[in-house]
Order: sequence, then C-alpha cells, then structure tokens
Amino acid sequence: MPPKRPAAAAPTTCCDEEQLVRCIEIARRLEKHYMDPKPALHFANPFQLLVAVILSAQTTDDGVNKATPALFAAYPDAHALAQADSAHVEELVHSLGFFRQKTKSIIATAQALVAEHDGEVPKTMEELTQLRGVARKTANIVLGSAFGVVEGIAVDTHVFRLAHRFGISSAKDPNKVEGDLCACFPRERWYRVNYEMISHGRAICEAKRPVCGACFLADVCPSAFQVAGWRESAE
Repeated sequence: MPPKRPAAAAPTTCCDEEQLVRCIEIARRLEKHYMDPKPALHFANPFQLLVAVILSAQTTDDGVNKATPALFAAYPDAHALAQADSAHVEELVHSLGFFRQKTKSIIATAQALVAEHDGEVPKTMEELTQLRGVARKTANIVLGSAFGVVEGIAVDTHVFRLAHRFGISSAKDPNKVEGDLCACFPRERWYRVNYEMISHGRAICEAKRPVCGACFLADVCPSAFQVAGWRESAE
C-alpha cells in the first residue's frame, strides 16, 4: 500500500482587498494584545510536543498537560514508547477522550519514528503527515513550535471558528480554511496569528457566548454582536 500523501492547504481566491485590509488590522491588534503567543501544551522536546498534540484531539490542553508528565516519565522518547505495553499507556491517558485510539496512535507513531527516522521527529510536512494520528494541524504545530518551520496555519476549533466569524472563510473543510487564512494573512504573520487566534478564541471569542462588548476587534469583525448568546462584558 503506497504511503499517504499529505493533504495540502487548499488554494483560495476568496481574499479581496477589503478582507486583506481587515486581516492586516486584525493581525496588528492581536499582536499588540497577545504579546507572547505559544502552544498551551507543555513539552520539553519535539517528541513530547508531537505526542501531546496527538493526545489533544477532542480534549483540552489542560487535560493533556495533566496526563503527560506521568506518560513522559515512563516513556521519555520514541524508543521507549515504541515498546510500551498498551494497557499501561491506556492507564496513563485514561482521563483523555478516545484514550484507546490515542494509545494506538502514539505507540504506532513512536514505532514509525524508530523504524523510519532513528527515533527522531522529522522536520517536513510530508514526513510528519505519514505518521498515524498526524494531519496538517498537528504537523503545523510541531513544525512551527519545535523547529521554527512555518508551512501554514494550524486550524483547531478556535481558529476554525474565528476564521468564519472574521469573514475570512466559509469553508467547512479545515484544509480549505487554512488556505483562506494563509491567503489573507501575510506569511510572516502565520505563526503568531495562529496562536493569537487560539488565545482570542479562549479568552474573548468563545464558541457559545463571545464577549463582543469587551472585544478589541468588535469594530472590524463582521460577526460582532451578531452571534446568538453574545455578552456585553466578561462575567
């Protein structure tokens, strides 16, 4: 069976001059407000970041951060995790959603790292997305935060939501949303704006009740005060 090819960020032509101007202003304000954007996941090396991001699917970063210290103490590198007993790993990540599937993914990923990359995390999008449990979102986070390689914008639930609320994308596919974001934000902004959007989604632009009245982007956001359940200020 041939190896899977990495899904590319879909090209887009959606970004007109008005959107470009709005996105530049959004990026400027986000940078001013969120001074040091970085992943909320705790990690000490690329291997730990890769495992943590795989575990973070459909759960909170805080939950992952509570589970990974014991996991990394028991299995500090790919060689150790590749030989792990799945029942023990399941016990360590049991608090996370879909823990059985995630256990299979991180052990299979560790085995692939040992077999194909001498136990090291690869530094290319193509190689990363061959690993089990790794799509473009995970690969973008690992490349940018572990190696300083910016290939795109990681579209998690916060970035997906804000891309739509900011009027940047109407796509349902995360790869197409990423393509729209990359077209509308200058490349040199991609890394910062990625984590700034995540921070903003957590702090202000929440899924159910965004705090539009306290948002410093309200005057440039086409969805401000339009989302059902929006709040005037933080409670």
